[in-house]
Amino acid sequence: MPHDPLSRVLYIDLTRKKYWVEDRADLFEKYLGGTGVAVKLLEEELPRGADPLGPDNVIVFAVGPLTALYPLASKTVAVFKSPLTGNLGESHAGGRSAAAIRLAGLGAVVIKGVSEHPVYVSIHGGKVYFRNARTLWGIRSSYTVGRIIREAEPGAGLRTIMRIGRAGENLVRYATVITETYRHFGRLGLGAVFGSKRLKALVVMGKQTIPVAQKSLYRQVYQEIYDAATRSDLMKKYHDIGTPVNVAPLNALGALPTRNLSQARFEEADKISGEAMAAKHLARRTACSHCPVACIHVAALREPYADEPYFYKTSFVSYDYEPIYALGTMLGIGDTEGLLKLIDVVEAAGLDAMSTGVALAWATEALERGIISENETIVKLRWGDSDAYVDAVEKIVSQPNEFYRVLAQGVLHAAEKYGGKEFALVFGGNEMPGYHTGPAAHIGYLIGARHSHLDNAGYSLDQKVYKTQGKPLEPEETVERLMAEEAWRQVLSSLVVCFFARGIYRPETVTKALKPLGIELGDKELEELGWRIYREKYRLKLREGFDPAGLEPPPRIFETPTPYGRLSPEYIRRALNHFARRIADLASSE
Repeated sequence: MPHDPLSRVLYIDLTRKKYWVEDRADLFEKYLGGTGVAVKLLEEELPRGADPLGPDNVIVFAVGPLTALYPLASKTVAVFKSPLTGNLGESHAGGRSAAAIRLAGLGAVVIKGVSEHPVYVSIHGGKVYFRNARTLWGIRSSYTVGRIIREAEPGAGLRTIMRIGRAGENLVRYATVITETYRHFGRLGLGAVFGSKRLKALVVMGKQTIPVAQKSLYRQVYQEIYDAATRSDLMKKYHDIGTPVNVAPLNALGALPTRNLSQARFEEADKISGEAMAAKHLARRTACSHCPVACIHVAALREPYADEPYFYKTSFVSYDYEPIYALGTMLGIGDTEGLLKLIDVVEAAGLDAMSTGVALAWATEALERGIISENETIVKLRWGDSDAYVDAVEKIVSQPNEFYRVLAQGVLHAAEKYGGKEFALVFGGNEMPGYHTGPAAHIGYLIGARHSHLDNAGYSLDQKVYKTQGKPLEPEETVERLMAEEAWRQVLSSLVVCFFARGIYRPETVTKALKPLGIELGDKELEELGWRIYREKYRLKLREGFDPAGLEPPPRIFETPTPYGRLSPEYIRRALNHFARRIADLASSE
């Protein structure tokens, strides 16, 4: 696109308090933006074998050519070395961050080094300011930090505030970076990397315009995509109920992980379903920038003061399927008020809900089995006791003893130290997502680059295959289907498009959307690009010590039946062996 600033990369050195901009058209022309460009920038800047919590780790934020131009192109990609897995970390967040970076005249931001004291970095167009953040360090709530920075950073344009809570300051390995209060760079510990760099927040303010090569064609394609989004039945469900619409059908299917996956149905699922949440607590819906769907659902939680009759505190708590699974069904919590209180505490501390819930579920079962005692947990963890879990979350953050210092490093680390690996729900070092739908889901968690359900949607493949044939595909075909899906998602996350819109942004639509911007890519070229980015991502993972042959599923997944019945260890092993061969071939190809 003529004069498009997307190829401008801002480099920030926290150690020297310096910054500079380089034009990296070479990368953006080859990899589009987003994930593709971010992975290559990380590869350039990250020393081999760097300590994830050391000064050599690097954070890259990147956006893509569709950002701030088309509906649902609303995500920012962050890549870094994960302190949770010790390998490639990648997290996506919505909100306003992507549009703010784009309107600041940037396609990517690279953050290096470590500050000698707490800072927050403020980007205003072409200038970068290093603000003293000593007074913000240690503030109890991430919500308060956001409010203080908003008041301190006036100015024209679209603004985003990405900040950490106390969990990030205290280097909890699954700490998040919060943006716009209700959105997060959630998985794999970006918040801990911020904390290790003494970076409390990143503020970006943008007000530039974005050039479009063919304006008439752009308006036409924009309208087509907008109409497809607003008329989609799936998007309507996400608008009406949000992602918690998945609770009831997954429970009916027998695929909803419950009480540390000792069960796959929750007897109180109807009480915390999306429908129940909306009927009882929904206060408003909100949307990421440039999204007509508004899938973010915010609950109003009204709590009476203990010693003041007729006085109430009203909290606004964002809820999605993932926290309902991890902090609800996995912990046996079946009341909406208790669940929302727990979600609120997790959010305010800046913790990843999924990892936190799985960690607490593991600890509860370990306590039940006598592997650990109340000397370690301090509080008595019991299924369904939301107040006890609220106390435990605070202890994960504050780490008052050795047990909580270990649990703050993740479930795998805790199970290796205390025992209980047979019920530790960890995939490649990352805690389990909320789908026990069949073999493709669990294989997908293992072989996905982030060990996430969003890498390749194995849970979706399970459900489609179950409906059509009632039995799994052959292991090798399952792997091939998952790899192909993950390769295509590299294109979507390089554009950068919300994965909820993957049914709208099909190859032919992507080709049409790029043309008015002066980018000519056909279906075949897009497919090749996806595989190229996928290959580069795995080359970086292999460089940093990832061993495909060493992947091991958690034993618990074989104990609790899925909709297909009990999973076969032999089936999973065949799939993993095939994947190891395929990755070796792919990484060595040109």
